[in-house]
Amino acid sequence: MLTPDVRFEGWTTETWTRFLHLWKPRATPDRELTRPRGGVIAIHEGGRLRKLLHTRTGRLDPRGPWPIPLAELAEAHHASWALSAESGALEEIMERFGARLRRTDDLTAQALLVVTIAREMMQEGAIERWPMRLHGVPQPTETMVRRALDTVCPDGHAMVLGVFREGDLWTAGVARRRGDAFDVLAGPEDVRLRMGLISGDWRRDYRHVARAVEEQYAPVAMGCFAEVDRFRELQVDARPGAWGRAAVVRDIILSPMPVGIRLALGADGARFAFESFRAVAGQSSTLRKLEPFMAHARKRLGEAVGARDVSSTLGFDPLAALRALLRR
Repeated sequence: MLTPDVRFEGWTTETWTRFLHLWKPRATPDRELTRPRGGVIAIHEGGRLRKLLHTRTGRLDPRGPWPIPLAELAEAHHASWALSAESGALEEIMERFGARLRRTDDLTAQALLVVTIAREMMQEGAIERWPMRLHGVPQPTETMVRRALDTVCPDGHAMVLGVFREGDLWTAGVARRRGDAFDVLAGPEDVRLRMGLISGDWRRDYRHVARAVEEQYAPVAMGCFAEVDRFRELQVDARPGAWGRAAVVRDIILSPMPVGIRLALGADGARFAFESFRAVAGQSSTLRKLEPFMAHARKRLGEAVGARDVSSTLGFDPLAALRALLRR
């Protein structure tokens, strides 16, 4: 979802590397040093393994038993994921892509088309992958993606993510929308110049980031600000109400907050309350009688959130998908 004349500005090598580090898959501290890394790719033909490649160490010896489960293949080569494809599968993807591509397709439509073709070939058995972290997550359509984008960032506005460490702006990302796509992807360098003197307390200084973005780029439709370590913890925190609790105690600040995000956070907090009530009710025969009422209230909450919530628009929870991709 980028315009043909998109600008990439305001980055240094350090701040860009830091921004990518925010989305780096990670394991729990006790497994970080020993966890499998990289992936292994197997190309086979006629029941024989033709090529074997590890994304970190390079070519591997393809001699060995085949076929074998991909989980075993990954374990044998100390890899965190594995992919197998019939010889010529990549060429087939490009052939199908070229046959279906339209001149008017933008980057979003092209990316969704590639995903569609890849899923088709997985269903046909030409491509296999392990683990299937996004199993059960429906593929969003182009209309769904644009509708969700309208929910969080209208045309002519910008989204900003600012993460701090020890009172300093560690890195930041700004995306400005023009029409159906983004025409600016900016880093923190120009924003820092406009922030002026800061207090060293990120819960106050985030306002200076938002003001600088509005002066430099566009009105902010959605802003997310946090300490870098807390932000990374929340990415993989699957507990009900984790984001809602963090917002209440200001471990993370969402300002401004689109209606769809506000509804999602409210529903997340309500799920936490319902789960807590269920745990307490299980120990009390009196409270257990209220469970039907709470179940009805939970159902009504979901109906109230409805299509205005980003998750309802996409047909899946994007935070759950993010946790699946980042957790190891």
